[in-house]
Amino acid sequence: MESCPSVKNILLLDSEGNRVAVKYFSNDWPNHSAKLAFERSVFTKTMKTNARSEAEIAMLDSYTIVYRFVQDLHFFVTSSNDENELILANVLQGFYDAVGQILRNEVEKRTALENLDLILLCIDEIVDGGIILETDASVIAGKVATNSDDGSLLISDQNISQALATAREHFARSFLK
Repeated sequence: MESCPSVKNILLLDSEGNRVAVKYFSNDWPNHSAKLAFERSVFTKTMKTNARSEAEIAMLDSYTIVYRFVQDLHFFVTSSNDENELILANVLQGFYDAVGQILRNEVEKRTALENLDLILLCIDEIVDGGIILETDASVIAGKVATNSDDGSLLISDQNISQALATAREHFARSFLK
């Protein structure tokens, strides 16, 4: 039985290898220091390449990493080495393009940090628990823009924890009336 394509992590690092936005979907890195060490090794392995015009692929240990650089930001998508690189490239391209749309084509560290909440929402729209949900940048950016406009989500667009929090909030409001 074949499984769904999955991602181990999505990393957005600056031009020195420092974290801007990262999200891990795997227990392959059990603690914070293991995650930082992995990020450092990914950055070190890819920093001498010129992945500005299109995505590049690297192998590191038992992982496949697809990456791309723009301005002072480095975008990475990591999976196990048996994952299809074209699928990973689509995830990377969706993330890259959605961030570009969200930041109004001012894709640089300063703007990314000012809009960190939107970038993290973007990652959440692309991958949930390692499973790839969406790669279309306009759909991703549209959902992020919708979620950030008024801060509320439609029940159908919420994950279980968000739905429980919403239900708890409505219950508390009705109980206090």
